[in-house]
Amino acid sequence: RQVSTQSTGLFIFILKLFLVAMGRLRRTRTHKNNKAIRKGCKTKRRTKDLDQIYEDMKPENREKLENQEPDLDAPGLGQHYCVPCSRYFCDQEALEVHQNSKPHKRRVKLLKTEEPYDPEKHG
Repeated sequence: RQVSTQSTGLFIFILKLFLVAMGRLRRTRTHKNNKAIRKGCKTKRRTKDLDQIYEDMKPENREKLENQEPDLDAPGLGQHYCVPCSRYFCDQEALEVHQNSKPHKRRVKLLKTEEPYDPEKHG
């Protein structure tokens, strides 16, 4: 019986050594040449441009966005919306936490400091 346990242990040792020596199949970076997946990753979290947000920040548009009809497709039925970041939230608490976050404060500061693009002025 001792011989069989030694041979089993030797077999496992040789198998592990073989796997280390041969290496494993590469599992990472598999989407490098797949255009559809790359494009999906780029556009998944795309937000509105600043010019569009400036339009949303106007009082008449802001009122419409903050008091929307319930939308079944939007998180929180579209009732909790951050206008500067153009994001929906599931409840009021999540919206308040977001409004105290660094990305939100950066976006608000960016909207206050930069002017909207005016094609008549620039071209």
